[in-house]
Amino acid sequence: MNEEYSLQDLLGQESELQFAFFNNQTAWKLGCQLKKIAEDNSTLVAIEVYAFSQTLFSYAMSGTQLDNQIWIKRKRQTVLRFGHSSYYIGQYNKAKNREFEQQVHINADDYCAHGGAFPIRIKKCGLVGVVTVSGLPQREDHQMVIDALTDLIKSVQKS
Repeated sequence: MNEEYSLQDLLGQESELQFAFFNNQTAWKLGCQLKKIAEDNSTLVAIEVYAFSQTLFSYAMSGTQLDNQIWIKRKRQTVLRFGHSSYYIGQYNKAKNREFEQQVHINADDYCAHGGAFPIRIKKCGLVGVVTVSGLPQREDHQMVIDALTDLIKSVQKS
């Protein structure tokens, strides 16, 4: 699908893709699911699952660079600060005809509004972390995260 998600679609993803529980083992499964998706599609990405103020999973595929880690940090910080996916923040600012990184209160060295980072939320609890992918065009980074979360949440609900 090449068309952009609407802001409502992106908010719907955030509302729908929440965990009943999340722990270190869940983070590991999520990271491994992302790695498998990347390998199955022969894509080169860096992956991070960050929760409870620590990195619980980090993997950089052969062929990625330090720059991917810098993008991961900036995307993660955006989600932690604003509570929405980095893709939503970018699309929201695009709809407002403004550049996120050029706003006075934003340091572009610390934050970016490019897709690939998504909030990890526990139902009835709130934001506990961020899952991030870097290495593809932003919509594809975002979609990879959505696909992994969808698969993992479905499998957790069945067990």
